[in-house]
Amino acid sequence: MISLERMVVASQDFTNPHVVRAVTAVKPTVSVTLPSAKEIAAFHDSCVTRAAWVHEQQRYTEGLWAPIEVNHRCNSLLWKEEDQARRRDVPETAIAANKRAIDSYNQIRNDAVERIDERLLAKLRNIERSPESRLNSETAGAMIDRLSILSLKIHHMRKQTRRQDVSEAHRKACGEKLARLRVQRTDLMQCLDELLTDALAGRAYFKVYRQFKMYNDPALNPYLHGRD
Repeated sequence: MISLERMVVASQDFTNPHVVRAVTAVKPTVSVTLPSAKEIAAFHDSCVTRAAWVHEQQRYTEGLWAPIEVNHRCNSLLWKEEDQARRRDVPETAIAANKRAIDSYNQIRNDAVERIDERLLAKLRNIERSPESRLNSETAGAMIDRLSILSLKIHHMRKQTRRQDVSEAHRKACGEKLARLRVQRTDLMQCLDELLTDALAGRAYFKVYRQFKMYNDPALNPYLHGRD
């Protein structure tokens, strides 16, 4: 959990009661609490360890955690569809169905990333930004999306290291990949915590970047509106 409680200092010049200069009162004005990267990663991991979790009822229906859950659910569903879309022993109609599902889940996934950023920025709206604050080109929502995908990669790579129907060389190679994935996630978690900590302190900020998936919009895709 990352939190900040900012203090406003009211001050007064004792030689002139109408001039505010010296400290006379202190009171909290901004109290913001955000989830840490460790909490988010733990949530991701707790979901993927349950095979049927994607079909369970949505746990969070409001607040920041709701789009985090939707994003992770879509990434999990996408993983299965992407695997199935590589099949060679099924009719082409089955692959087409996989591709349409991938399009649908990707749109919901990207919408969820935008919702995450919107709700984070709503929590940060009263934070006074330093004139020297930096703009982070990658949003916190995009980083959380990447953490979701890394959770899935770690989960499935770990399963590969435990297979008994493959060679020891296969398990060893997957074990090495698993170690690298864990390092990548640790690095990303640190970057997310640093971004949110700096945003709370007014040293950094990010924006909501709209994805504008043109291929899913009938008004923008020429093959859908009939003009190429």
